Amino acid sequence: MKNKSLTAVLEPLDNARLANLCGALDENLRQIEMACDVMISRRGEHCRIDGALAQARLAAAALQHFYALAIVPLSVDDIQLGLIELRNNKRMAQPAAGLLTRKADLHGRTPHQVQYLRQIQEHDITFGIGPAGTGKTYLAVAAAVDAYERDHVQRIVLTRPAVEAGERLGFLPGDLTQKVDPYLRPLYDALYDLMGFDQVTRLFEQGSIEVAPLAYMRGRTLNHAFIILDEAQNTTPEQMKMFLTRIGIGAKAVITGDITQMDLPKGPHGIIRSGLIEARRILSDVRGLAFTDFDAGDVVRHPLVARIVAAYEREVAEKANARGAAVDRS
Repeated sequence: MKNKSLTAVLEPLDNARLANLCGALDENLRQIEMACDVMISRRGEHCRIDGALAQARLAAAALQHFYALAIVPLSVDDIQLGLIELRNNKRMAQPAAGLLTRKADLHGRTPHQVQYLRQIQEHDITFGIGPAGTGKTYLAVAAAVDAYERDHVQRIVLTRPAVEAGERLGFLPGDLTQKVDPYLRPLYDALYDLMGFDQVTRLFEQGSIEVAPLAYMRGRTLNHAFIILDEAQNTTPEQMKMFLTRIGIGAKAVITGDITQMDLPKGPHGIIRSGLIEARRILSDVRGLAFTDFDAGDVVRHPLVARIVAAYEREVAEKANARGAAVDRS
C-alpha cells in the first residue's frame, strides 16, 4: 500500500499535556510509531504521520486519544496497553464480569481475551490456544484467583509438563522439585502479581495453592479445585487424557498452550503427537467444553512482539501454501 502523510492537530494547545503525551525523550511517541508502523514528526501541536493510510489513521486516532488522557503523565505501560485496546476497540465484545484480584483494572483487552474469560466463567473445562504473550496463562490464573476469593473453589492447582526445551534436567542442581521449579516459575509470577507475595506464601503453607509437575497428577481426583494445565502442547495424548480425568466434583479446569512451540521428542516416523492437538480434534464437539483461539492481535506485550508473532504466522502459512502447491503439481 502506498504511503501517505497525515497531520494530526492536538487541540487545545497545552504544553504540559503535550509533554505528558510525548514522554521522556519522546518515548511515548516512539511506542506509537512502533505499534502502528509509521513515522511521527512533531512541531508544537502539529504531528505529521507518514505510513500506510490505514496505519497513519490509527496513529492519528491514538495521538488524539492519548492527548485527551494526558492531563497526567502517561507511562510507557499506559501507551502500550492503550494501543492494544484502541486497536481492538471496534471489535470488542461486551466485557466479561470483573475479576476479584489485587489488580482492580484487570480485564480482557481484546475480543478473544473477553471471550476467553467469559468461557472460563461459563464452562467447567476451557482450552486457550495461541501464541506467547496473548494472556492465556495470566488470565487463567486471574480467573482462578477470582474463583478462590469468591469461595467458588477451595483450592488452586497449577501444573505443567516438565519437558526439556533444549536443556537437560539432569544437569540442573537439586532434587526433582528443584529441577522442575524453573519450568513452573511463570505460574508463581502470575500468582505473586495477582495476590501478593505474603498471601501466596500463606496459601501455599495452608495447602490452598499447589504447584506441581503434571506427572504428580496421576492417580488423584481434584474436587472443588480450580486447575490450570499450562504449556499443554508438551503433553502426550496419554498425559492429556490422564489430566482431564483428574477433574472432580465442583472443579474447573483451564488448559493453555501454544502449538507452534512444542518441545516433545519426535516419534518413530518423525511425527510429534501433542495431547493438546489431539484433544482439540477429539473433544471439539463435546458439550460443556470451550475453546478459545488467540492470534497475533491478542498479544499484550511490547508492540514488537505482536509483529514478530505475525511474521512467524505468515512464514508458517507460506510454507503450508508451498507444500500444497507442490502436492498439486505432483
